[in-house]
Amino acid sequence: MNLNDFKKINISEEPGVYFFKEGKRILYIGKATSLRDRIRSYFSPDLIKTRGMLLVDMVAKATDIDFETTGSVLEALLRETELIKQHQPYYNTKEKDNKSYIYVAITNEQFPAVITIRGRDLEQRVAVDPKAYLHTYGPFTSGMQLKEALKIIRKIFPYRDEKCKPLSGRSCFNASIGLCPGVCTGKMGEKEYKKQVSKIALFLSGNVKKVITVLEKEMKESVKKQEFEKAEVSKRKLYALTHIQDIALMKRERVFGAVAAQAVRIEAYDVAHMMGKSMVGVMVVMENGELQKDQYRKFIIKTVTGANDPAALKEMLERRIVHTEWPTPRVIVVDGNEVQQNVTKDVLDRMYGKESIHKPVVVSVVKDDKHKARAVLSSNTATAADLATQGITKEDIYAINAEAHRFAIEYFRKKQRKDVYL
Repeated sequence: MNLNDFKKINISEEPGVYFFKEGKRILYIGKATSLRDRIRSYFSPDLIKTRGMLLVDMVAKATDIDFETTGSVLEALLRETELIKQHQPYYNTKEKDNKSYIYVAITNEQFPAVITIRGRDLEQRVAVDPKAYLHTYGPFTSGMQLKEALKIIRKIFPYRDEKCKPLSGRSCFNASIGLCPGVCTGKMGEKEYKKQVSKIALFLSGNVKKVITVLEKEMKESVKKQEFEKAEVSKRKLYALTHIQDIALMKRERVFGAVAAQAVRIEAYDVAHMMGKSMVGVMVVMENGELQKDQYRKFIIKTVTGANDPAALKEMLERRIVHTEWPTPRVIVVDGNEVQQNVTKDVLDRMYGKESIHKPVVVSVVKDDKHKARAVLSSNTATAADLATQGITKEDIYAINAEAHRFAIEYFRKKQRKDVYL
């Protein structure tokens, strides 16, 4: 297809899911805050830069575009996930490792819990106990979007998580703030709670209209029985469902939508020591806004004497970059100022070449007197706008920097204790 073909299609500006097709075959399924704006982006001149060769190939093969509108961005997210699971389109599944993605699971218990779980952990758990879960939903490629979605769902339909102990007689934290229905204290019984879970299951499968039908029926039955408090609860839930405030999801949709086909990888580095003693460094990883703890790495600094953080950072980066089997990051985050930033850039220039367009972007996080992040310094090629187009926000930079600091301190303390006893 080309831009002229696209202009002939009357595409809605509402949220929803869209389908690129080759004849009747579905090539790709996506979601959008505005269907028209999102689909139009596939026909921009810089498609190869923003989406990669895989989707350029997909657009070239497509002969038609179809779409479904939804009542909210949240519905679009859930509907997209269910449709991808159902149709397994080639360009959604090619070169994707579903084991690293997040799933939502409803446990098979007297009082089922709603949890999130990595694909690899889900696979291992089901291998041990095939009946461990009543339902599973996913994979969700964006952990941050899923987190925002569950916040919205849980406010409408409070549920138990794994921290809540049913019938324990002690109120869990989420029950105290209205996010658990009180199965811990017996406030909600088994039968009523399972009805609640069935609505969550419908919601997660993208069948919001069915949830609304069920609630309307329950409300009418409660009125007939003169159970007006129950009827009011159903009425409030109906109102919430038809007035979903998914602003946070819209924000994430705009940021990550442009780079949905690429793993947006950030690596952050930090050094820890006590006046040059027991010096260590760490690398932490974030992909698509989600920390990847199985990809963290630790470094014992070997060539540096004294409290020379830039030299320690240099050693760590040189040792990291020779690991070509590790994925290349889009952005490298370091703790410090221009000194740390320049050290990092020098290492990358030597490893990649000064003019290479494949080098990661380098940013540094500047701290105040209390070691709190106060600013992000970026090179000329890494303006805030550039980062935003790659799906990376300042909040992401601060979050991964804080995680690197936490991990470095944790590793340093273990190393220090070991050194004391040597």
